Amino acid sequence: MRRTLEASLVVLAFTLLTFAQNDVQTFRTETTNAFVWGEDSRPGAVSSSIRDPVTGHAIHKLKHAGVEVSSQAGFERVRSGEAGQLMSFATTIVNTTHSAVSVRLGGASVEGRLVLPLSVVLTKKGLNKRERKQVLELASMHCFSSGFLPKEEFFSPIASSTAFTVTPNHALTVSFVTLDPRYSSVLCSVEGCYPKGTMRFSVTVNATDFVFIWPGHNMFYCGP
Repeated sequence: MRRTLEASLVVLAFTLLTFAQNDVQTFRTETTNAFVWGEDSRPGAVSSSIRDPVTGHAIHKLKHAGVEVSSQAGFERVRSGEAGQLMSFATTIVNTTHSAVSVRLGGASVEGRLVLPLSVVLTKKGLNKRERKQVLELASMHCFSSGFLPKEEFFSPIASSTAFTVTPNHALTVSFVTLDPRYSSVLCSVEGCYPKGTMRFSVTVNATDFVFIWPGHNMFYCGP
């Protein structure tokens, strides 16, 4: 890891409030240091990958200066009989430094197209009929109900906070759910059906982006 990457990544100002992702979208651009999994970076940054002992699926890791960030990715159909794919990413941040670190959503894209987080909630209980139609319940998604991805915390435009804090010697797992913006996005073969192309997902820890690139065929199918 010998070179420094400087990247201008899009950071989301969470304005999406509907499932269809068709409300007004606002973006701002910030320049930060960026570590990209599997690519060279400045000294001390290390990429690695392990296999989940239960699913056998890959978990990608990036570690630098006492902070380790790991990523998992899954997908499933929106609903039975309906077109469209939900894409879910879970990121775990382990802080072994002596100071607290802040964690924000860095950005996400599908084949170069920017995507925003969907409005998700742990439960729809207490919501009125109109509100229920505008959100997704985590328990209704196989990636979470199956236990493949944790539902500890999540990025959502309706969440009370867009940033999280990880105190020294603690860890945090935060998830992200989006809708594949493409009309036809799945490619099937004898090995199964997977999203076409490549997905990018990143979180910003303090002022550094940790970027994970997921080819569709490496994502885990969470559906029944």
